[in-house]
Amino acid sequence: MFLLQKLFSIIGYTSAIRTPKGSTKLVPISEISIMLHKTRGIVLNYIKYRETSIIVRIYTEEFGLQTYIENGVRSAKSRNKIALFQPLTLLDLVVYHKDTGAIVRISEIKCNTPFQSLPYEFVKSGIALFITEVLSKTLKEETGSPELFHFLYHSMLFLDTQPDQYENFPAQFLLKLARYLGFAPESAKEMMSQIGEVRITEGTEAEEAALNGLITRNYTQHVPITGQLRRTILDHVLRFYQLHVENFNELRSVPILRELMS
Repeated sequence: MFLLQKLFSIIGYTSAIRTPKGSTKLVPISEISIMLHKTRGIVLNYIKYRETSIIVRIYTEEFGLQTYIENGVRSAKSRNKIALFQPLTLLDLVVYHKDTGAIVRISEIKCNTPFQSLPYEFVKSGIALFITEVLSKTLKEETGSPELFHFLYHSMLFLDTQPDQYENFPAQFLLKLARYLGFAPESAKEMMSQIGEVRITEGTEAEEAALNGLITRNYTQHVPITGQLRRTILDHVLRFYQLHVENFNELRSVPILRELMS
């Protein structure tokens, strides 16, 4: 055994390790501290890297926000594998992981649950664009948070499968996400006070009632809100986020979302 390990060292490999599927694989010495792990993930975005590769940011169940490099995914031989890296895609992954936060590679990847409507329906696609931009600005932890992951995972499945009455989803999603980020308002009054909206107008009571409904109810309990009030509430929630999230400035997707909500 000692001679075998020495031979592996000479040629640049450590002893063979067993992968999650039970097969055996030789690991380079440079990756001795990097092990394979199974996890689920939600794609946030990617950038092109060199001619055929990408660098992709994925929020994972086990390790939080991670960055991976995927080689050859944009080549003609990849057979549309790039579709797996579209924003909010739900993935099953086997990944290398290193605690230093270095960019590592994906060993195995497949779609966890294919979306049925999210990429194809115009309004839902606009909401998905907005959610992707919000998550890119708010998810920063490189440690796992299964509770947050489960919330994101089931929120995306709800939006995908809901046939109608999802107009409130953007604002309600933000209000629920704030719980996991540590600054959720307990009531409409608390949130309005923080953003300085304490004026008394004819619409104040309606705003407060609608906002309290979005804070306390789950996705399936629809809150009837007019289009104008919905846009006003979304503006309030975005201002609330600007108070609590660093660099949460104007989102490029908001004008599109407002048009869809009109």
